[in-house]
Amino acid sequence: MTAGVKTIIYPVKDIEKAKALFTVLLGVEPYVDEPYYVGFKDAGQDVGLDPNGHSKGLTGPVPFWHVDDIRATLSALVDAGAEVLQELQDVGNGRMVASVKDAEGNQYGLIEDPTT
Repeated sequence: MTAGVKTIIYPVKDIEKAKALFTVLLGVEPYVDEPYYVGFKDAGQDVGLDPNGHSKGLTGPVPFWHVDDIRATLSALVDAGAEVLQELQDVGNGRMVASVKDAEGNQYGLIEDPTT
């Protein structure tokens, strides 16, 4: 089951310039401001800036679908023809992420947050 697209990640080369731009665009300060990731929350949407995104295969903004079972969803997507770009990874506090691309080259991310 999916909770929809709640996160979009932008691969960036200059995180400071991107952070300044998104601060103006969204009109909010980042809630996460680290050298490896800057995150904003605006209108129920998470917007992330990833300076390592290009090395993970991200070629542009990627929508991340929030799912209940990331392993099952990732497996089903691969069975349906998707290619894994970013293997399943715990990015902290039990939050799991992965990304894939379809036969058309479209990229999709998956996020599973830990249950509390």
